[in-house]
Amino acid sequence: MTTLALVDDDENIVASLKMFFEAEGYHVKTYHDGLSALSGLTETPPDLAILDVKMPKMDGMELLRRLRQSSELPVIFLTSKDEEIDELFGLKMGADDFITKPFSQRLLVERVKAILRRASSREASAATGSVLKPTADQQARTLERGQLAMDQERHTCTWKGQPVTLTVTEFLILHSLAQRPGVVKSRDALMDSAYDEQVYVDDRTIDSHIKRLRKKFRLIDKDFGQIETLYGIGYRYNAD
Repeated sequence: MTTLALVDDDENIVASLKMFFEAEGYHVKTYHDGLSALSGLTETPPDLAILDVKMPKMDGMELLRRLRQSSELPVIFLTSKDEEIDELFGLKMGADDFITKPFSQRLLVERVKAILRRASSREASAATGSVLKPTADQQARTLERGQLAMDQERHTCTWKGQPVTLTVTEFLILHSLAQRPGVVKSRDALMDSAYDEQVYVDDRTIDSHIKRLRKKFRLIDKDFGQIETLYGIGYRYNAD
């Protein structure tokens, strides 16, 4: 049984999520501050941890920093809308995704499933010492646009054969754009692709995701310019 760890000082959120994930078939461990979570996550690591950013004794950012000294445990942050700087810092440290409060539990479980699939694929590749060859079925679910390749099942992405580590939200936004090269997608359309319909995000959030996408690709290819901004309208993907 897959084990999740919930770390949040809000007891109502923890209780609600624990009931929800247990009903989905997960084993759930709970912690109410970063300090106790650090001990628990280190001694008996779960398969994935969901961390609140703001907590007593040790906040989520410091908890992630310490975990990353010895662990690649998949991590999702729960954050409020005014914590964009924390989000950028957290992604740099190795967070897998951010979910903004208030959030849909269904959205959260889909993010969990996607990240666990990606982690499983990464572990299998490491165990064999090479990149696993995709099956015919997996190839059918792979989107290829010039130098870009995206595997929907594993939520993996490569550019010019080099892996690009994306959060689930970034993956969904890029996939939506790359599905129809040259077609302009409004910010509303990209929101619908990446977020549950019950969750509202503003235009600035989509713009921030696009900015991070470009930055990640330019670390591999400084000339990357496939994501084009049409001011006042939206974005489009230009294939090679």
